[in-house]
Amino acid sequence: MQNENVNFKMQFNKRLIDFSLAIIKLCGEVRKSRNLWAIADQLIRSATSVGANVFEARAASSKLDYLKFFQIALKSSNETKYWLILLIESTPNLRNQINPLLKEAEEISKIIGAGVLTMKGRK
Repeated sequence: MQNENVNFKMQFNKRLIDFSLAIIKLCGEVRKSRNLWAIADQLIRSATSVGANVFEARAASSKLDYLKFFQIALKSSNETKYWLILLIESTPNLRNQINPLLKEAEEISKIIGAGVLTMKGRK
């Protein structure tokens, strides 16, 4: 059971890094339109915050501190979905690039949300 948990954590951490890198790459394309620079900046901040907070939780000083990092990560993943939806609506030509990232953001949110509920003892 412990090996499965370690493997899941390693795979999830890799997934968070890959997601952040894909968002950064997408924003390079989005920044070609001057009117979308602010959205690209916000998207990079929120998307990279997800992984940063999950990684930061490792150094938490208490279970409550650990939970707080995951709650911040959940909020950031939900914010990321908002910016991705805005981009889908404002750049239809990038829809095929954005849709898989939106799906990944939704899956990441569900995983983190389930973790938060478990930590709160509500699962």
